[in-house]
Amino acid sequence: MTALVATTILTGPSAAEPFSTAPCALPRTDAHHSEGVDTWNPDYTRPTHPLSAVMVFLSFPDATPRTTPTELTADHFPATSRFYEQASYGRFTIRPHPLGHWLKMPRPSVAYGIQRDWSMSLRAAYLRDAFAVADPVVDFSRYDIVYFVADPDAPGVDSDATKVVNLDTPAHVDGTDVRRVVTVFEKHPPDRLVLAHETGHLFDLPDLYHRPEDGKGDWDTYVGDWDLMGSQFGLSPDFFAWHKWKLGWLDPRQVVCVRGAGPTRLTLEPLSAGPGVPQQGPEGAPAFGLGGGTKLAVVRTGPDSALALEARGATGNDGTACRQGVLVYRVRDETASGGGPIEVVDAHPRTEACWENSVYPPLADAPVALGESFTVPGDGVKVEVEGRTASGAWNVKITPRELA
Repeated sequence: MTALVATTILTGPSAAEPFSTAPCALPRTDAHHSEGVDTWNPDYTRPTHPLSAVMVFLSFPDATPRTTPTELTADHFPATSRFYEQASYGRFTIRPHPLGHWLKMPRPSVAYGIQRDWSMSLRAAYLRDAFAVADPVVDFSRYDIVYFVADPDAPGVDSDATKVVNLDTPAHVDGTDVRRVVTVFEKHPPDRLVLAHETGHLFDLPDLYHRPEDGKGDWDTYVGDWDLMGSQFGLSPDFFAWHKWKLGWLDPRQVVCVRGAGPTRLTLEPLSAGPGVPQQGPEGAPAFGLGGGTKLAVVRTGPDSALALEARGATGNDGTACRQGVLVYRVRDETASGGGPIEVVDAHPRTEACWENSVYPPLADAPVALGESFTVPGDGVKVEVEGRTASGAWNVKITPRELA
């Protein structure tokens, strides 16, 4: 089994499945986790229906676990499922199936060289052993997602090594091919929403953070607090509307392509508000209704780039938002995961906010606020937030370059 870390795999668009025909839909390219939305990459599962996930708990000969599988399951669920239920407006959830006991790996934890930049051979050895000990007790054909959860207190376990692993050659177990695995090495309790972030890669979402070459400096300069794929610690970690479009959680009528020479006025519903709030469903289960209002406005700025606009407020997954208003960001379909495929445009470049808890205060106050106007540098698109509706939506005027 040859294991390749998710951030190094290139998945091309050769077997594309048609998705959006909107004129502002950027084409999917061969960039890793391309932000193109005209087609869906069939190598990835689209999260438009509930998926089942098995959690396999791995111990090692050089340590006795100090936590239980039940405690580690509670570290991640139901928080992960709730995040996705809210983000998808009830269209998607993860149903966890935790193994109730530890399975012992054949080698000590220190023998696997577990670390963030893990060697391919050692990671492959870890996965071979994990599948070997799990196969007798787990029917992998029953599950869509595999989480291998390591004993967090074993001496060789590094919490920074939690990753999605793409298998160059799928593991064939129980009559099914397993192409991707989430290797979990989180401490107990874990980082906030870390499993939700890693799970996002299973659905072809890119890393939006910037990793400094020397490992020092700010990691959150691209998007700050504004998307889970940038930081699981963000104050506003809901997925960008662009990602919700890509994942199939927005109806076509909820995306407006801004075209033509004249100004366009539209009303943007808050991204996390309204239909994402659970109501009482059958037999006490959460139920969600998909709102019909506009969630995303897009201005094409080139063959491979666009500006996206969405309303962000302190609701739902964004309940701890630092500032609210209309967020503007650039999208590039040829920029790979980790290279800045999305960059938030700061409408207040001279100020910062929420120093005490923002992951990147310079972008914490990025949205265009009520009564403000802002012209996007380099693109010349003018954004004016003219008012609010009684329901809390935002009235926006967008003027293209030639009239701005």
